[in-house]
This record gives sequence, structure tokens and C-alpha cells, in this order.
Amino acid sequence: MKLIMLGAPGAGKGTQAKMIAAKYQIPHISTGDIFRSNIKNGTELGRKAKEYMDQGLLVPDELTVDLVIDRLAQDDCQKGYILDGFPRTIPQAEALTAALAKRGEKMDFAIDVDVPDENIVSRMSGRRACTGCGATYHIVHNPSKKGELCEVCGEPLVLRDDDKPETVQKRLSVYHEQTQPLIEYYGGQGILRTVDGAQPMDDVFAAITKILEA
Repeated sequence: MKLIMLGAPGAGKGTQAKMIAAKYQIPHISTGDIFRSNIKNGTELGRKAKEYMDQGLLVPDELTVDLVIDRLAQDDCQKGYILDGFPRTIPQAEALTAALAKRGEKMDFAIDVDVPDENIVSRMSGRRACTGCGATYHIVHNPSKKGELCEVCGEPLVLRDDDKPETVQKRLSVYHEQTQPLIEYYGGQGILRTVDGAQPMDDVFAAITKILEA
């Protein structure tokens, strides 16, 4: 089972990807996690990625494509995987399709988690991330039991630069311009499936599993 999760930043596709990964025992591959890990470890890629992410811009293709293709070659991906945050542009999608074709493989589904922009801005400006372990919370939907501290490691929680309302608006405009064309691209391949991401989380998950098990 090879899946791509599509949807605007903050649509909840990462949460759904983790739930699918747990249910079907396949790896959840998030370029965001790869970037954040590199940023935390101070690698050259991390420093470059942070410059773009702090401005609400997408990390360029050449920093991303090879990294993902290498990841898909690892043993834990043999039964399938979920891509979350990649591809983000048509050139990335074409590079992925070509790389998979060389291995005699192709994606099974591209799942679009569809949420209106105004819902996303209010969702993301309520997110808080741990400065220590990276755990995430939401001041309304999933607050930390320790207030402004992380439940896991006790470090302070912050509103990340890329979750601030003005950055979110910028990220959404970048998404609509560069990433939304993927919906048409995967629609043309016949593998696109759309779910209503404004529903409660468990209802979104039920809709996705229904698609995967049809």
C-alpha cells in the first residue's frame, strides 16, 4: 500500500498519516520530520531548510527529492509507506513517478484531506510545539495537561514561526499556487480520492480507511 497524503498545511493530513501507519503497520514518511530532525541536529540541509521554512516558503526540490527516494529504498518500506508533505510540486511528483517506474512500482492512492482556508488559520494559530522533544499540542483541541509545558519532557511550548497567522496565510497562498495542481495531476492518474477534512478526526480516518479497504 503506497499512499500520498495531500492537503493544505494544517489540514490534518499528518495526524491521519500517523493513524494509517499505525493501523496498517507501514512507515509514515514526513519530509517535515526529516527537515526538523536536520534542523535540530544543525546539519547543512537543516540550516538551508530552516531559512525557507521560517519565511513560510517551500524547501526547494533539489533539497528534497533525493532524500525521499533514498528513504523509500529502505527495508521498512517493502510493504508500503505513506508520504506526507511530499510531493509538493508537479516537478517533484513527476520525479517521484519516474523513480518509482524505474523500480517497477507506482502509487496506489493520493488522498486529499480538504479543509477551507479559514478553518486552517484558526487551527494552526492554536498549535504549540515543544522546544525539547517536538511534541505538538493545540490550545483548544489538545491542550497540554501541564499548561505551557510539554507533558512528555516538561520543556516550554511555543507558537512556531511557521504557525503564526501571517505565515500561515503566506503558506496557504504558496500551497494554492504550487501544490494544489497535484490534485489535478493525481486525478489524471486515476488515483486521487478526496475526504472532507473539516469533520471530526475519527470521521476523517473512517472515510480514509473505507477508501483503502474498498
